[in-house]
Amino acid sequence: MIVIYEECRESEVNVLVRMAKKTFSDAFAEDNDPKDFQNYIKLAFSKKKLLSEFNNPNTRFFFVYLEKVRIGYFKLNIGDAQSDLKSDTSMELERIYVIQEFQGRGYGELILKKAKQLAIAARKSFLWLGVWERNTKAIQFYKKHGFIKFGTHPYYIGSDKQTDWLMRFDLINFKH
Repeated sequence: MIVIYEECRESEVNVLVRMAKKTFSDAFAEDNDPKDFQNYIKLAFSKKKLLSEFNNPNTRFFFVYLEKVRIGYFKLNIGDAQSDLKSDTSMELERIYVIQEFQGRGYGELILKKAKQLAIAARKSFLWLGVWERNTKAIQFYKKHGFIKFGTHPYYIGSDKQTDWLMRFDLINFKH
């Protein structure tokens, strides 16, 4: 099976909206207040919001395909599009999602490797991300792939203030 990465086109934004809502809901709905969560989903993954992110020249969305089947997506930010650091030497991996039925098969690892390669190609010295402190499975995944915690920041799901760990991967010794 061949994994293919294609940068999202503006004409595909409706597909991106559906996939973003579905993958985020599958991952986090049961751990959050339903009302707060639904309000967050409506705002964070609205077509208007994703189009504004999509049209930022410092943001790139990629679909991930297993042959011709779309199995996930990821989002990269540089410069002022980064949610926190905004360093010229860094790239943020803001989102990385694999559709539920394709999880646990190594695709997340392949996507992470691709994100690292894109960060190197953009001449960045490190890749960073935020991950919910209660998402222990994801934290272990990132640690396994060389990310280290370097801080925290607040993340709001509606009125619920949560804490994300900030984790980074130094690209200096990464062998692609």
